[in-house]
Amino acid sequence: MTMSPPYLTGNYAPVTEELTAQELSVTGRIPPELSGWYLRNGPNPHEAASSHWFVGDGMVHGVRLEAGRAVSYRNRWVRTTSFTDGASPYRGDGTRDLTAGVANTHVIRHAGRTLALVESSYPYELTSELDTVGPYDFDGALHTAMTAHPKTCPRTGELHFFGYEVTGPPFLTYHRADATGKLLLSRPIEVPAATMHHDFALTAEHVVFMDLPVVFDLDVAKTGAGMPFRWREDYQARLGVLRRDDPHGAIAWFPIDPCYVFHSLNAFDDAGRIVLYVMRYPQLWRTGSDSFTEASLWRWTVDLTSGAVREEQLDDRAAEFPRIDDRLTGLDSRFGHATISGNARESGEGGALVRYDLLTGASTTHEFGAGRVPAEAAFAPADEKPGGSGYLMTYVYDAVTDRSDLVILDATDLSAPPVAGVHLPRRVPYGFHGSWLADQ
Repeated sequence: MTMSPPYLTGNYAPVTEELTAQELSVTGRIPPELSGWYLRNGPNPHEAASSHWFVGDGMVHGVRLEAGRAVSYRNRWVRTTSFTDGASPYRGDGTRDLTAGVANTHVIRHAGRTLALVESSYPYELTSELDTVGPYDFDGALHTAMTAHPKTCPRTGELHFFGYEVTGPPFLTYHRADATGKLLLSRPIEVPAATMHHDFALTAEHVVFMDLPVVFDLDVAKTGAGMPFRWREDYQARLGVLRRDDPHGAIAWFPIDPCYVFHSLNAFDDAGRIVLYVMRYPQLWRTGSDSFTEASLWRWTVDLTSGAVREEQLDDRAAEFPRIDDRLTGLDSRFGHATISGNARESGEGGALVRYDLLTGASTTHEFGAGRVPAEAAFAPADEKPGGSGYLMTYVYDAVTDRSDLVILDATDLSAPPVAGVHLPRRVPYGFHGSWLADQ
């Protein structure tokens, strides 16, 4: 008997139709100040033939909130050239086609554009109705892929990001676009091998790159089985620090203990030091890309004078998908949030969200109950004060009903019952990242 891979079963399995539903039913009360779209991206292979969960075609699920109402839900595939034409990332002559990709990892807004992102290709622009406009290359100025985790500086409005390559140097390139979307800077970063750079960190004064020992493996790539990266024992883990005011200057490298990080929570400058919060895996993909160790919250404190990095584990619970109030990106955010759902996805147990007080070390959790599994939660501000009151929004899958809700929680009182639950017409498969895009 042929068994389906785990990423094609249960709530990992793709949905097969694009829907539009109006005037959704709600339990509780949607805060009237919330007017905009909650969007979340994730893999949803339209032919159910992916070699790994990470490479399914992107599908964005969106809920429109307005004047205390859940106005609509819609889900749409991102129609990349790979989706529509079967385009390959590499042409017959070996050159890169950066329009070919799955655009399945994140969805953000910058300079008025809504962009669906994946780290292996160009972003794809979407309309407000989630229709695909096409690939976006910053008016022809971008010549690398773009990370799915760009950072918007709240002070300047600049978008900081990078692209990485596996076939040859430069393996890493740092980019910066201004608040209008004009690409200002593309600067190669010298690293010794093609490591998997998924995320990075930004502070008010620095950019921090994570060069970690998960390295491109050509032999694995040739098999077409899973992700073409493997843990490499002889590759040193290190952090690279670049001054924002000297973007072509030297990068200072700081060794750390071997590990892998998919996602940083935040970072900030602190009197000659950089404080960086990450979800740290002790190792990743040593023998294959289908299994994961568990990540937990760690703090790295980089002393820019001595070169030492203090590494501290702050929580022993397995968690992922860390988020803050994005208006504090690169600044000292007291609170951060993460999702506890890994075991719940397979065991039927309930998942939770956790709110970390990074100043005191305390934490608060919201338990969703048996069979209810939350995804990443995005922060939606309730006022104009960064770090102030607001809400956490997340899609929650219910294994009993095989449906999903958009759940809205009071971020300042996470142990309280949900503020509102928006009942969706179908389940939302497990996915990756999303954003609250308030009306401007």
